[in-house]
Amino acid sequence: QVQLVESGGGLVQPGGSLRLACVPSRSISTIYFMDWYRQAPGKERERVARITRSGATVYLDSVKGRFTISRDDAKNTVDLQMNSLKPEDTAVYYCNTEVSGQSYWGQGTQVTVSS
Repeated sequence: QVQLVESGGGLVQPGGSLRLACVPSRSISTIYFMDWYRQAPGKERERVARITRSGATVYLDSVKGRFTISRDDAKNTVDLQMNSLKPEDTAVYYCNTEVSGQSYWGQGTQVTVSS
């Protein structure tokens, strides 16, 4: 079993930045991939970014060039740096991974982009 704890959400003006952090209950060096998802009101949950154990990354087209996913094995965190935020980025952001065929989710952290 893996617990995931997210932090770093909040209210930010358009064009601003936020950095989200996800801390798993086991070493990220033992986890093949870590994802960040988001879900806006009335919309389906969508994957924003993925980072693999080798450091390969994948991004949702609408966040390419603005968001950066990274991992810090020493701190055991997977972060999502979000720059040039837009109102349409407003959502609850979730950390996700899969271990031994079981999917695990964090509790989510709210990101609101509004003036």
